Amino acid sequence: MILLNFAHALTEDHLRQIEHLTRQKVDRVVGIPTQIDPQQPLVPQVVALADACGLSSAEWQTLPLLVNPPSLNFIAVALLAELHGRMGYFPPCIRMRPVAGALPPRYEVAEILDLQALREEARKRR
Repeated sequence: MILLNFAHALTEDHLRQIEHLTRQKVDRVVGIPTQIDPQQPLVPQVVALADACGLSSAEWQTLPLLVNPPSLNFIAVALLAELHGRMGYFPPCIRMRPVAGALPPRYEVAEILDLQALREEARKRR
């Protein structure tokens, strides 16, 4: 599985947690620095973020991909729309959460969100 990381760097412990939750090995982590210029239009910047992953059209559609989305909500939602267009489905995403009481602050993998399954279930509520 290839992990597309649009957020903070992941530790070895995070990768172990991800492998445990997904029951798949993380073969490669592609780190994409996610800085945008708030004075410029967002969409072209999001397209550039997806392009920075370096995947071909066929790879977007066939490789097992997992996404750690950016923290900033408007970047995350635009990026998910872009990735859906390239992949043909919503990618599974990592949800991180703070470790309670940790000093200094630390984060752990809370769950893997199956966005495609969420979409399919939501369609039943139309």
